[in-house]
Amino acid sequence: MNEVLCAFRACFSRVAAFEWFVVIVVGLMVRSDHLGVTSIVRDLALHPRHYESMIHFFRSSAWSPGSLRLAWQKVVHRFAPLLYVRGRVVLVGDGMKQAKEGRHMPGVKKLHQESENVSKGEYIFGHLFGAIGILAGAPQKWFCLPLFMNLQDGVKAIFGWANGSEERQASHVVQMVEQAFVAARTFGGALLLLDRYFLSISALQRLTEGNRASDARMHLVTKAKMNAVAYERPEPKKPGRGRPPKKGKMLRLAELFQTRAADFQTAVMTIYGKEETVSFLCLDLLWGQGLYQELRFVLVRYGDRLSILVSTDLALDATEIITLYGYRFKIECTFREMKQVIGAFGYRFWSASMPKLNRYRRKGETDPLEQVTNESARKRIRLTLRAIEGFVMCSVIATGIVQLLALRFSGRTPALFFRYLRTPSRSIVSEATVVAYLRQSLFRLFAQNPHLALTRIIRSKQQSAHPDADSLAS
Repeated sequence: MNEVLCAFRACFSRVAAFEWFVVIVVGLMVRSDHLGVTSIVRDLALHPRHYESMIHFFRSSAWSPGSLRLAWQKVVHRFAPLLYVRGRVVLVGDGMKQAKEGRHMPGVKKLHQESENVSKGEYIFGHLFGAIGILAGAPQKWFCLPLFMNLQDGVKAIFGWANGSEERQASHVVQMVEQAFVAARTFGGALLLLDRYFLSISALQRLTEGNRASDARMHLVTKAKMNAVAYERPEPKKPGRGRPPKKGKMLRLAELFQTRAADFQTAVMTIYGKEETVSFLCLDLLWGQGLYQELRFVLVRYGDRLSILVSTDLALDATEIITLYGYRFKIECTFREMKQVIGAFGYRFWSASMPKLNRYRRKGETDPLEQVTNESARKRIRLTLRAIEGFVMCSVIATGIVQLLALRFSGRTPALFFRYLRTPSRSIVSEATVVAYLRQSLFRLFAQNPHLALTRIIRSKQQSAHPDADSLAS
């Protein structure tokens, strides 16, 4: 932890800001509840007056979420046992919706949720985050280490205040591809796993543009809807006038499960941690009305389930595409741990300068943010938005450090298996187990390692509330 956190020192122009960053990240890793900054003060035994200092930290000009993100990617590249497929890292992207009721909180908007049960409301008010993670670990257990998260909807008007700024003006789908290219610059070539929502013409066009402009090439592995259609390659142009054909015969992919059932191959593969007998058919077809890009389609049948997987890399085998898409769900596990264990979305930042949220605003009505013309008010709203993303970025780092601890020390620290679990981890423990261990052992570890910068920072914050901080740690 000391070595990882000290790698962020260059991101801060002031020592005090860096020290508060260390305190906040450690506090996020060990706090026992998710009541905002208050829980950090309580679980690290800090003086109550430090509450205001931590609130001011998130609006400080001494650091930026972008610099933290670049430093965190370098840390992951250095310390994490990454998964490589044909010499390329595996990135995972997805959107995450978080309900928020704040009437003066920037970025809150009405969102639609798709769910197969009644546990989620069909519509909520909240934030839409875009996240990029990277697969790391061992065959026994893979983690999706989060690399970054930012708001990708409901903030276009705020970023549009800057003259000529094109930041976050694109759709959620295009922004996900753009952010993946930012990560690919650090890690080199990459495969990006996305769910079926992201298979669109705009995403493929942005992918092509990015591959032309960047040295690090990236390919998508995603899923198609069951009503998708594709086209065979066009026949050679006939003699005479007229343009050559762009596409051939149209195919309804779902119908191929019956019409070409005899061409399916069978293999035994590990999917979602279980061995399954899978039947598949691999086809290279053109896709996209007006685009007609050649993609590799893999029609998969396992059990009673039918799926259509897609890859922009025509060199990947069908079994590799099936295995890769099985890893996509790892980012959902990371979202769960960030919500339930770290409390990454327990922020409560708002601004009185933000127009009050109108829950009944109709589609097409003027955005209330367009009425904010005062530059001071705009600055306060931007700082509030930056505080939200800064809190989530600190939570991303805290989650990643916990996962790195689980990967590195599960086999070397028997104490990590200290608590009863109905289905215990045999080789690599979960994030929740690491957090539970740190809650019990953190102050003892500080006392045993007084030479570490991390120990001195935490102890200096405790001194103001407890003059005998040494005895507290012991």
